[in-house]
Amino acid sequence: MENARKNMTIKERWEWYRYDVKMSRTYYLFLLPYALVFITFLVLPVIISIWYSFTYYNIFEPAKFVGMQNYTNLLLGDDIFLKAVTNTLLMAVITGPVGYLMAFIFAWFIHGLPRFLRAFAVLIFYAPTISGNVFMIWSLIFSGDQYGYINAMGRNMGLISGQPIYFLTNPDYMMPVILIVILWMSLGNGFLSFVAGLHTIDRSQYEAGYIDGIRNRWQELWFITLPNMKGMLLFGAVMAITQSFSVADVTRELCGFPSTDYAVHTIVNHLVDYGSLRFDMGYASAIATILFLMMIICNKYIQKFINRIGH
Repeated sequence: MENARKNMTIKERWEWYRYDVKMSRTYYLFLLPYALVFITFLVLPVIISIWYSFTYYNIFEPAKFVGMQNYTNLLLGDDIFLKAVTNTLLMAVITGPVGYLMAFIFAWFIHGLPRFLRAFAVLIFYAPTISGNVFMIWSLIFSGDQYGYINAMGRNMGLISGQPIYFLTNPDYMMPVILIVILWMSLGNGFLSFVAGLHTIDRSQYEAGYIDGIRNRWQELWFITLPNMKGMLLFGAVMAITQSFSVADVTRELCGFPSTDYAVHTIVNHLVDYGSLRFDMGYASAIATILFLMMIICNKYIQKFINRIGH
């Protein structure tokens, strides 16, 4: 059926879609409320933002079309944006895959624990997502005075002498600290989806797998567990991409806004700067559009990789 649909002409495909909508109109009516909300609050804002990216708009005057000027200024004349792109990609490359793999590995190991221990472990690993004072805790840990936990421990152990280390204001230390905090916070939604996905796999598949020649847990993971969890893996990947590319609160709360020498300045920080502080909505929309395209491209490559699992 799928191959036949690919060989259809545009007219034949349009007729097939019309027939499908007519025969399934009851289902589409039930989907209509969600579709309206989705289009109104997600699709239309994206389209409007892309349009404003080609304009100069300061919210006080009508938008003025300027063509590619915003993109030209961003890519060729905005050194801070290029530094923000570098910082964001560094955070995404390190925290995205590492946090994704850590969440799955922890979920995989926890799945084999007794029920009570499994519930307690899930709560511990999901805590970063629901914690409200996370920034205050990390600020205390990496505080740049002698009362900061790291500095105090270093002094007591003789590792730090003289002036305390300014973890949150010294550009040499800011990025490692931010990466640690982001990794800790990235074990939330993806981890919970992996735990739920592992519970949905029928145990009889593992029994059949061992009859067919699977001999260890790694073969079991690759040929049975992962193929049965493609939906959960994709959801976790989307969450990882979204979190790694949308880092802003962590850097702002821990290292200030802007951070020293823009050492941990991200694309979203730059977006907030122009959109919320300078009210240059056209320029901010161009930043948002570039970020959106980066996330879409990464998502496509990850989907291709996940679809190859188990083949």
